[in-house]
Amino acid sequence: MMHIQAFAQSPLEKQHQYAESLFEKGLYFDAVTEYKRLLFFDNDSSYIYDANFNIGESYKQGAYFDNAIKFFASAKMNTTDKEEQFTAEIQIIRCNILRKTTDRALELLNNLESNPSYISKMDEINYWRGWTYMFRDEWDKAVACFTGEPELQNICRNVSKSKYSVTFATVISYILPGAGQVYTGHYFSGFMSLGWNALWGYLTIDAFNADRVFDGAVIGSLLWLRFYRGNVQNARKYAENENLKIANKTLNYLQYNYKGTHP
Repeated sequence: MMHIQAFAQSPLEKQHQYAESLFEKGLYFDAVTEYKRLLFFDNDSSYIYDANFNIGESYKQGAYFDNAIKFFASAKMNTTDKEEQFTAEIQIIRCNILRKTTDRALELLNNLESNPSYISKMDEINYWRGWTYMFRDEWDKAVACFTGEPELQNICRNVSKSKYSVTFATVISYILPGAGQVYTGHYFSGFMSLGWNALWGYLTIDAFNADRVFDGAVIGSLLWLRFYRGNVQNARKYAENENLKIANKTLNYLQYNYKGTHP
């Protein structure tokens, strides 16, 4: 009888196992409640790292990234183990990537890189730096980070090649109205822009040639200039929107088809 009692589980251990079972089943909302109950009764802080970390992971699974970061940070502060601190910090970085606070993610990655304790972790640091650059739409920079990931490197290169040059679309629209829209595949808009600019340009010049200076000034400033400026603005907008579609399509592909670790 004494032997059985010696190995009997404490209420705290049972609470921990119950919270873990909910977490492993993907019942994250319930797991958060039970982990918080565990922390409340854990006077010796025996489970403080695991409970905070798994609460953070549960919130992350539900896309509550601000809450997730709060508990990952608490987990990091409540351990002296360098490996555990690094793991918690990486999770904070991944949450920042997902909520697109990429400046903060890069700042944290730079801090890890400058820490002598994590010299052996450079591959992992660069891996998440690459994902950060992808979410920043800086695919060329991402290529350099994925030195050991040829699949991701090829994906990033393909995105860079597929994207339209916003500068080029803008410049050719200044030279030939509608050319920027045609460049980005918006042919109808491009030809309409060319037509309207040609029409109002012709009417403006014709008015000046006929000594109808007032008419020429009104047509030129109110109509021709309006369509000319609108053409340039549309060319830039179309290029930016098409690039956004390319980037989002690739990120969507990575989410559902890439077999490696995601943010």
